[in-house]
Amino acid sequence: MPADQSEHAPQASSSHMMKTTKRGRPYLKDTLDLFATLIVSLQLTNHKQYFRTFPNSFTTDEAAHNLASLKFSQSNRGPDPRDKSRIVTTTTTTTFSMTRDMAKAMCQHFMDARLIENAADQGSNLFKDRGTYVLTPKGLHVLERFISKNGINSDHLQHVFSTQPICIKLLHLERRAADDEIIVTQSVITALFRRFVGRQPNYPPSNSGPLDAFGEYHERSKGVQLMDVQERAQPSLSRSTSAHKYCFAAVSALEWLCDFTSVVGREEAAEMAAQFVRFGLITLVSDKRKNNDSAIIFTQHGEFRCTAKAVYKVTEEGKRLAQWDEVSASPLSSTTNLHGDRHSLDGSIAEVGAKSGPEAVVNAADAKIHRRISMAEKLNIAYEAGEKKTNVKSNMDRLNYILEEPSYRALFRDFLKANFCEENLSFWLDVEDFKRKFNITSSAQATVPSGRTAFRSTPGQAAMERHHETLIQTAFQIYNKYLAPSSQHELNIDHGLRLDLATYLGEVMNNLHGRPIEGQVIPSQAAAFNATQLQMLIKLYSRIQTHVLRLMATDSLPKFVKTQRFLEARQWLGEGAAATDDVLFLTSPPAPPGLGGEETGGAYMTVSAKASEQRDQRHQIPSSSHQS
Repeated sequence: MPADQSEHAPQASSSHMMKTTKRGRPYLKDTLDLFATLIVSLQLTNHKQYFRTFPNSFTTDEAAHNLASLKFSQSNRGPDPRDKSRIVTTTTTTTFSMTRDMAKAMCQHFMDARLIENAADQGSNLFKDRGTYVLTPKGLHVLERFISKNGINSDHLQHVFSTQPICIKLLHLERRAADDEIIVTQSVITALFRRFVGRQPNYPPSNSGPLDAFGEYHERSKGVQLMDVQERAQPSLSRSTSAHKYCFAAVSALEWLCDFTSVVGREEAAEMAAQFVRFGLITLVSDKRKNNDSAIIFTQHGEFRCTAKAVYKVTEEGKRLAQWDEVSASPLSSTTNLHGDRHSLDGSIAEVGAKSGPEAVVNAADAKIHRRISMAEKLNIAYEAGEKKTNVKSNMDRLNYILEEPSYRALFRDFLKANFCEENLSFWLDVEDFKRKFNITSSAQATVPSGRTAFRSTPGQAAMERHHETLIQTAFQIYNKYLAPSSQHELNIDHGLRLDLATYLGEVMNNLHGRPIEGQVIPSQAAAFNATQLQMLIKLYSRIQTHVLRLMATDSLPKFVKTQRFLEARQWLGEGAAATDDVLFLTSPPAPPGLGGEETGGAYMTVSAKASEQRDQRHQIPSSSHQS
């Protein structure tokens, strides 16, 4: 793996084979990493096949060509170990190389994981030599997270994100490091089953007209679709007519698990379904296959039949665990565009591979997920204790949790907008996004291998130079919007903070241009800012962030948590009194590395910001003007 870590230094390189499991597939993180890198390197355009045109697609040849030599470059900014006042950039380049047959086999793994599908034949599970392929909603979810966590410019993919359904919530099941197998525990199966059957029985809508692709996918996302089954009387077997509620086809169950969870194929999905049987959550109703039909049966201390005619139903124990009778209907969703969601629960998990690049983000993301759990527990404890008076620290904990949960944050933004103080939250989110972009940027491209000497400027360095120009623009867009005198959304901040910011910018501008700053900053004035000066600006912005956070925690939050919409949202997300043991988002976090015994496993949810925006834009909620 070549790594360029200093200016024009000779590149040290090493290579290794991608790790595979006993089933012969690559490890899941490597699969997702390579998938997203490939898609970023492609130009998804219109392709024709069988006299039809498929937008946002790619061909077998295009995928094989790019996978033949695919480079992922990641640049990280940080303080110089020898001089903390300076900022240095470290660029790491990972190169993937494979033959056409290997590339096709890798794309087959992408299909098995339900990241891509055949555009002309969505029922096909084979990656063909001359095919046209599109991304699935699950694939778009994974791609969005990869782009967000690695600071990749994705302008060429925005049309794809805006015109195709995206999986809004993806449930991840943690795996053993040694063999990449799912760690099965009762709490993991509980979390998986609750997501599988939904918060309410998911019967197809009876009075609605034809649904478009977005509508159909939204209905499926609620949980596996159920039906009622009537079995005829069989006098020869002494069986009378019987009716069964909450039934589903075995094949539908496998399709749903592949589409909405991190399982990587029907075989693994069937093993999870067998666990449902093991714990008594579902039971076989009938399997009317003919005698000559093959029956694939998976057993994991329980039996699950994967045949076209097999029908299962949710048992009484399954209904109890799903809490169908206890959970209230979903609260009114926010109509706010969820600006900035990509760095909140987003932060949840970047499903990417190689340690030299994207995987470095995963550990920090894991810590953030585990921190979210402790915040949720604190939030519940405070409410269950009937806490009336809270100090600043507990309010800050609550506010941090609300800002990290997209559904809560959207409602909180609506509340602030209604009270004419939305600029505090907007500033905080904009600065968080700016800080994330400052620290990391990445690029992916296919290259043609050759023996020529590489240019001195690597793709990663060139990407960082372009990225720096964008960062300067973003930094002063924030200043002009929120902090410049008489700006459009000027913040009400402490005089000392404003004076420190004005003094610093005045000194820098005076050194660069021979005159102090006056009013708003124009692009030509800001163009000469370097990385170290930007970092100092970030420190000043962070101090202002802390100020507005305290303001929201002491003034706005106590009023917000008493609103009906917030209480409904807590109930819907499984954090109200009716669901105090809910493990929808995460099971208990594992012990820190080196301190625990065996890997304990877990389940966690990641939420797509772009899918949330799609939902808000497409669904006109009658009570969008509802005032809390």
